[in-house]
Amino acid sequence: MMRRTALAVAGLVLTLTACSSGQQTNENRSGQTGFVSGNGRVSTFAAADRKPAPAFGGETLDGKQWNFADHKGKVVVLNVWGSWCPPCRKEAPDLIAASKELGPDVQFIGLNTRDLDKAPAKKFVQEFGVTFPSLFDPSGKQLLGFRGQISPTSIPSTLVIDKDGKVASRVIGEVTTQTLVGMVKDAS
Repeated sequence: MMRRTALAVAGLVLTLTACSSGQQTNENRSGQTGFVSGNGRVSTFAAADRKPAPAFGGETLDGKQWNFADHKGKVVVLNVWGSWCPPCRKEAPDLIAASKELGPDVQFIGLNTRDLDKAPAKKFVQEFGVTFPSLFDPSGKQLLGFRGQISPTSIPSTLVIDKDGKVASRVIGEVTTQTLVGMVKDAS
């Protein structure tokens, strides 16, 4: 009886793990519960195959309002991160460098998720000198709007949204400066 119960539980765990992300075969589970650390592979979408990014926006970590609709006609780079995420810490300098290299014609926006308090997220921003705004999304509600484009458990993730508001490319996992600059240039 106990053996059957243990086998049933193991089967359920395997099923739930396999369903946690459409990217699961290309990603590795990290030690942190509740997120998947990707392999950094870039997915690029042909213009005809691009899907619209959802309407998103809200309050930033510094208390200002930011809305995607206000940046129509610009390439937007969305980076999903959490202060508790080791790969997010590793990629932060590359995001900052890419933002500086690409300049004001490209709008960078962070999406801070699952930090239940702004303090750790603000400390992360200060520690790394992040110059672009980040939306505060403690419940993951904003992130859920991207379901089908990125998994809510794939943190970090970076999307490049073209001037028409469609997702041109994505990276599940850490992104490098060179890769991100190339993604943006391909989307322009």
